[in-house]
Amino acid sequence: MKVLFATHEGVPLYKGGPYVKIQRLKEHLERLGVQVQLFDLWKAAEQFDWCDFVHLYGANFSVYNLARNLRYQNVPFVVNPIFYTRRSARVVRIMNKVDRTTRGRIPGLWWEWGFTRDICNWAKAVYPNTQAEQDIIQQGMNIPAEKFTVLHNGVSGEFLNADPKLFENEYELKDFVLCVGHIGPERKNMLNTVKAMAELDESCVIIARLFDTGERDAVLDQIEKSPNITLIPGLENTSPLLASAYAACKTFVLASQFETPGRAALEASLAGANIVITPHGGTKDYFADMAIYADPYSITSIVSSIKQSLQNAKSDALKQHIAAKFTWEVIAQKTLQAYKKVLAQL
Repeated sequence: MKVLFATHEGVPLYKGGPYVKIQRLKEHLERLGVQVQLFDLWKAAEQFDWCDFVHLYGANFSVYNLARNLRYQNVPFVVNPIFYTRRSARVVRIMNKVDRTTRGRIPGLWWEWGFTRDICNWAKAVYPNTQAEQDIIQQGMNIPAEKFTVLHNGVSGEFLNADPKLFENEYELKDFVLCVGHIGPERKNMLNTVKAMAELDESCVIIARLFDTGERDAVLDQIEKSPNITLIPGLENTSPLLASAYAACKTFVLASQFETPGRAALEASLAGANIVITPHGGTKDYFADMAIYADPYSITSIVSSIKQSLQNAKSDALKQHIAAKFTWEVIAQKTLQAYKKVLAQL
């Protein structure tokens, strides 16, 4: 089986969850005998001839032209949409009707969700990260149910053996509150997170890359005014210091507007941290009743959720749950089975 992984240029530049997913899933699928290449714009024609199908990551305007060209050239593809909205399915349906109407009458006027709808319609299969993601796409965009297979995000088993001593010795901190992510994008809700942290009597650590967008300056200003918050520039996903930070903290918080489900929270879970996370985006698919869910739009909720988590003893229940269901070895096996279904239809 030969599969070409493709996405937009922002993924390797941003190096967030989709980047890690592509790298890790490629590695584990290759262990199962699947041949995987990463899309190279300058070798597109020969790569399309080489592969059985393309696995596209993202279903938005950034990959729309690539998906459209795959369709024009009859190159089959599957898609991991990486799509979610807090809007209801009804609102999504209405906006898609608006998009179809305006496209026909006003050239050049397109609506963002129309890109997602088209890409999912053209794909041979759609692989959402959560059931909630499937529901909003299927119901809001009228995509046939038989196209969907939920393929959850995975996590490296390496975080199971994370040693807290490396971080504790480097920063002289232990049992603190930790957040790992990006500062700037509004969806990550870092401003509310740091405002909540500032109200705590506990040491807090943020490990984050900075992006010149949205909330960045306000977040940095709040951190500067908060002596209990330590900011560490973003660490690579494979950094031993990152894994050690997960193991050294007491509570990991990811109070984003939504997550599907938040790779860093999975990593922290494997390292043994208590988890405070947004309830939006399908996170309960992964964390069930073993995490505390905070309202991302309420600083009071974030504060109270963190305080509750700090009072709870660490437990192995969530760690064992994540290890059993969501390591890359498990996800790669499920992905391979989904691929075989697609191949049988080509």
